[in-house]
Amino acid sequence: MSKQRYFLLILILGTLAALGPFSIDMYLPGFPAIAKDLRTSVAEVSLSLSSFFIGVSAGQLLYGPLLDRFGRKKPLYVGLLLYVAASVGCYLAYSIDALIALRFVQALGSCAATVASVAMVRDLFPVKDSAKVFALLSLVISVSPMLAPTVGSYMIGAYGWQSVFVVLFVMGALMLLAAFLWLPESYPPDPSYSLHPRPILTNFWTVSKNPQFFTYALTGAMTFGGLLAYVSGSPLVFMDIFGVSEQHYGWIFALLSVGFIGSSQVNSWVLRYYRSEQIVLAAMVCQSLIGAVFLIGTLLGWFGLLATVGMLFLFLCCLGFANPNAAALSIAPFAKNAGSAAALMGATQMAVGALASFGVSVFNTHTAVPMVAIMAASAFLALLIQLIGRRIIGEPVAAAEEATVLAH
Repeated sequence: MSKQRYFLLILILGTLAALGPFSIDMYLPGFPAIAKDLRTSVAEVSLSLSSFFIGVSAGQLLYGPLLDRFGRKKPLYVGLLLYVAASVGCYLAYSIDALIALRFVQALGSCAATVASVAMVRDLFPVKDSAKVFALLSLVISVSPMLAPTVGSYMIGAYGWQSVFVVLFVMGALMLLAAFLWLPESYPPDPSYSLHPRPILTNFWTVSKNPQFFTYALTGAMTFGGLLAYVSGSPLVFMDIFGVSEQHYGWIFALLSVGFIGSSQVNSWVLRYYRSEQIVLAAMVCQSLIGAVFLIGTLLGWFGLLATVGMLFLFLCCLGFANPNAAALSIAPFAKNAGSAAALMGATQMAVGALASFGVSVFNTHTAVPMVAIMAASAFLALLIQLIGRRIIGEPVAAAEEATVLAH
């Protein structure tokens, strides 16, 4: 493969994988404007984020079998067309209920891009190069939480919140064109692959019974719930409570993303000296302590804007260490069912994340307490799962040091 071809494939696959995160992060600064325009509250608008997470959770279980049955490109085309159509619908949304429903459909479409990009890496590149390729994809994806809210905030300030969905429409259309012109069909359709629910569910059930899988998948899901509680609650906390502008919110979100992304990169160096299970446990202990201090301080009114940003930065740094190792350990026991394990792990993460995001909306008190309480609770539950699960597992199957996990 030529260098030009290699670079083009990485760029297309990385952008496909980043489509979902971009769709989440870019419209966050527009929550107050959407609430005003659709005559609702910021808490109601955040339900459109919860519906997106539910769509991603369902989509991960849906597209895995479809990609194996029909090849990679046909399901990808269908997903991108669905995404483009839903983006138009979001632009034209006249009520919060319509926006919530359309965001669910948009998530189903974006999920095809995410799942297909990961599958095509396995198809197109040698096994010995896959870790390097996933690392390059992660760099492309890492741009999303740093760039998307900032770009979104300036777009919203200049052209209104609907302009975000114009950008997402264009991205989806360009990805569809790029996939048609330059992505090869990397996996031939397999008519023998069964799409009947029973064998698919049996496969998922076999995976879910493995003690190492459910311990670390649930640990990762709880920590991911804390992350998505922050994502859904931060527009209310920063723009409504602390009164920062859309542009400043975008920069704060980008700064906090550096903590999560930076610690996940440092994690590769730490793995030279410590095992993945040791890092996960240490990260959960630290995050639980930070969560406790954060919750107590928020309840007592100790924290202003800068202190809140600082506590969130520390909390997200712990996530950067915990999530990649928990994900790698949950998949490590599987050779034959690695795809099912990855899909089930991703669906569990998004389901818990959707529940956490929904909780921030439902228990809205116009303070930071609901967001911080759910973040702290997620850390405590993750630590509890670790302490109980480690006794059941015994000696865990080692995770590959090169493992790179693609997630928001």
